[in-house]
Amino acid sequence: MSVKKRVRIVKKGERPQKQSGAERKNTARETARDMVSTVTNWVTEFKQRRRAESAAALKLLSETPPATGA
Repeated sequence: MSVKKRVRIVKKGERPQKQSGAERKNTARETARDMVSTVTNWVTEFKQRRRAESAAALKLLSETPPATGA
């Protein structure tokens, strides 16, 4: 009943690296920071677009001659 067991030798450079808890938190923190940055950029672009549209509308209105009422 002898069962031969295999012994696997893993060299130091071949050992898989495990992430520590701090690295995982940083990754989650970075992900959250990226999401916030993306939404902030969307809001900024929306505001700029709205300002540009308002400026174009005001310019158009200022160039239009006033209507004469009869």
